[in-house]
Amino acid sequence: MPTQFKPAAATCISSAMQRYAAIPLRAIVGGGFIQHGWAKIIKGPEAFAAILQSLHVPFAHLSAYLTISVELLGGAAFLLGAFVAWASVPATVVLLTAMFTVHLPYGFSSIKIKAIVDGRAQFGPPGYECELLYIACILAIVLLNPGPWSIDSYRLRERNARVPAEFPG
Repeated sequence: MPTQFKPAAATCISSAMQRYAAIPLRAIVGGGFIQHGWAKIIKGPEAFAAILQSLHVPFAHLSAYLTISVELLGGAAFLLGAFVAWASVPATVVLLTAMFTVHLPYGFSSIKIKAIVDGRAQFGPPGYECELLYIACILAIVLLNPGPWSIDSYRLRERNARVPAEFPG
């Protein structure tokens, strides 16, 4: 008698539970984007514009304000699961811009210990690892759909409730 294959417990997640897979990703991506945007607000958009100008980013002041807007509004969109497919485009553009203008020369790793001073690690500039992780999470959120606890899910339910069912024949 052949042995029946039994998948590992990790692969037996019910489809009901799979619906919730994007929620922790939304929390991390949304919270991270909001934190980055808020830090730029606290330090002043002009300070961020000066950094962009020193990196020769075109239209540094406009780019600074657009980046902050994408981080705050896009972060809120991910957190709430609202218009996630639309928010993913400018968010990915911001991440790719950061990757190619700032992080690429420092390699992949986001952790570069330069020295230990007074028992504390001193870090160098981060690589592009975090940008790729954010992009992968955004792609997963879009492919998974934002999940049942999202504004997009609510909007879809409302839209489907208004569309009359088609009857064959």
